[in-house]
Amino acid sequence: MVLRVERAEHGPWTVLGVHGELDLVSSPVVRRRVHEAVADGRHDVVLDLSGVRFCDSSGVGVLIAARRLLHSCRGRLRLILPARGAVEGSHVNRVLAALGVRRLFEVYPDVPAATGATGATGAAEGFARDVAGGVVAPRTAPA
Repeated sequence: MVLRVERAEHGPWTVLGVHGELDLVSSPVVRRRVHEAVADGRHDVVLDLSGVRFCDSSGVGVLIAARRLLHSCRGRLRLILPARGAVEGSHVNRVLAALGVRRLFEVYPDVPAATGATGATGAAEGFARDVAGGVVAPRTAPA
């Protein structure tokens, strides 16, 4: 399956919608798009992974590298990982949890929540949804 990455701007946030399989062959595309956003001065990035049907260790590596890059320039990275759908939850969410790196990321259920858009629930009040546990808890900055 071909990977497709769509870019949109939502206030201070750059949203990269990723669709397809995030693997050894396609993960450099996501890495490049994150680097392009940073080069454009956009340091707050949302990766919408709701359209990702498969993610291997290369994809996880790109997510961790993106987090590191954005934090190094005082930016933020948020992931969209839906709690339901695609056989009861996000494949990416399950992979991140299995590898023990899920806790590194701020996770939201959709773009409005991740960007704090008007009418969004949770994010506007400083809350992030923990998709792994299905709870809403106060958002804390990951170490």
